[in-house]
Amino acid sequence: MQSRKNRADKKSGTNPYLFSLYIGFFAGLIWGGLKLVEYLMKFTTIVPGFLLNPFVRLSYLKTWQGLIVGWLSFIVFSMIAALLYGWLMRKMSGPWYGFGYGVFWWGVLYLLIGPFTGMVPSVTKMDANTFFTDVCLFVLWGLFIGYSISMEFTDERNREPV
Repeated sequence: MQSRKNRADKKSGTNPYLFSLYIGFFAGLIWGGLKLVEYLMKFTTIVPGFLLNPFVRLSYLKTWQGLIVGWLSFIVFSMIAALLYGWLMRKMSGPWYGFGYGVFWWGVLYLLIGPFTGMVPSVTKMDANTFFTDVCLFVLWGLFIGYSISMEFTDERNREPV
């Protein structure tokens, strides 16, 4: 009976997929909220719901209801991105992988997919404030996701005896 309990204790740990969804939710909540504040304070011209821009009218995304829907879409996007990070890179330690992950997603959304689908204007048509604000936001967002997930699965202090 005792050995069965020990095996159960050894197997019980953090579920990487649920933890990734949890981190993604808070990443979207925090950094999507910051994206909303940046837009309202005119630091960026790209609406928080830019991910929905190919499917929803831009005029709607600029209303207060559209801003909330855009924030929610950023939360869902963050949960998917965090799930992908947790699946592929949870054992990578250090902040640089998260930094690169944020830059990767900015590149995918602002250089590859965004201009072709109408999500965002071409980088050459963006003003400097929008460019730097959104790059920095995605870097911090990626750091939050990457470092939070990797710390959970690579921190050796949790495995030391008490």
